[in-house]
Amino acid sequence: MTSPARRHFLRVTAAQMNAATEAANPLRHATGHELMLAQLADHKRRLKLVQSIERKADLKRELLPDYAAWVEGVLEADNGVQDEVFMTVMVWHIDVGDFAGALPLAQYAIRHALAMPDQYQRTTACLIAEEYATMGLKAAEAGQPVDVDTLVAVINLTDDQDMPDEVRAKLYKAVAYAQLGLIETTPAHQVQSQRTFALIALKRALGLHDKVGVKKDIEKLERELKNAAPAGSQEGDGKG
Repeated sequence: MTSPARRHFLRVTAAQMNAATEAANPLRHATGHELMLAQLADHKRRLKLVQSIERKADLKRELLPDYAAWVEGVLEADNGVQDEVFMTVMVWHIDVGDFAGALPLAQYAIRHALAMPDQYQRTTACLIAEEYATMGLKAAEAGQPVDVDTLVAVINLTDDQDMPDEVRAKLYKAVAYAQLGLIETTPAHQVQSQRTFALIALKRALGLHDKVGVKKDIEKLERELKNAAPAGSQEGDGKG
């Protein structure tokens, strides 16, 4: 058995070690935001060690819950303070395909005119539009379902924001492709309206940037719409 003197020695030594460790901890007096910044820096270091884009997205998906309470608090406070943690987490939500989850953060960022951290080198509206467009197109081209409603919401959110026409064109293209991806599960009587919606978006994309890569898509959709139209509504049906 340990003697009383031995137990006293161990207790005092443990207390001294803990006190010394606490004193050496640079975050011992840190604010909540400083702690979140430290966590973000650590997570960024972990991400840098991963080369695969797919695995980076998996890791971001794993890390995002660590920021949920912070983001919730920022949105509830609604004070518009510039916040690198919040803005980075917004991008991560888009990167992992959580379009709906990123939207409240994007709306907050635009409403309060928050700037992106320097590493992103784009305005907030431009980044939001381009990130949503990129991930939307990637998912659509892979045959995965895309949240069309959120993409349309992003178009409306960024409509009055300045950005290169190429970026806005890409976003309209993403919306069109997402809409076309829904056709297989759309009731037959709604297919034409889906195609019409997509065609309008594609033409808007082409009008913004003639090298956006949608000319063949437009031609195909116009043929499909014409072929599916009632005979009496087509040109040259013989009716005077």
